[in-house]
Amino acid sequence: MPKLSVYNIAGQATGEEIELNDKVFGVEFNEPVVHQAVVMQLANQRQGTSATKTRAMVRGGGKKPWKQKGTGHARVGSTRSPLWVGGGTTFGPQPRSYAKAMTRKARRLALRCALSAKVAAGELVVVDNLAFDDPKTKRTVEMLAAFNSSDAKNLIITDGENENVELSARNMRKVTVINNGGLNCFDLLHNHKVFLDKNAVAKIEEVLA
Repeated sequence: MPKLSVYNIAGQATGEEIELNDKVFGVEFNEPVVHQAVVMQLANQRQGTSATKTRAMVRGGGKKPWKQKGTGHARVGSTRSPLWVGGGTTFGPQPRSYAKAMTRKARRLALRCALSAKVAAGELVVVDNLAFDDPKTKRTVEMLAAFNSSDAKNLIITDGENENVELSARNMRKVTVINNGGLNCFDLLHNHKVFLDKNAVAKIEEVLA
């Protein structure tokens, strides 16, 4: 089982080591499943509200522009034809759902693969009591500086909802804050370093093991 040192928010090792479950943090990377999970997440974020008007939706065009025969023009029944300026759109986008689905077993496997990849790369940091006394951006800046991670993309995973941590990082472009209940493959792989609250480890293992 992989073991990681536990740090405090000042970047100092506490002298404690945490033993991670091999079934969650030590599995072989399954690229197709992880790819499917990321595609599903990004697809489910799409609103699918883009729309264009067909010739039936465009206002006007009820009158026939000219008679059917004898003018030398091509026959036409409406000025709202897609061939005319101001007419409808042919095969334009219509409101639709982009939602994709995965089985729960596959979703959990993808999360285990992403977590294991972070541990293998040395990009997962377990932090004891990952919480701030007050909501100040300065607190997040100081923590990242202590871990030499100020310029990297960082993911902070709290133990449950933690408003102070969320507000402290909300206006930082390279920092994302989620709680253990919102764990997802995209955030894990999109960010370079992951800071995980020690208290959340057991809860993640309970769900994914």
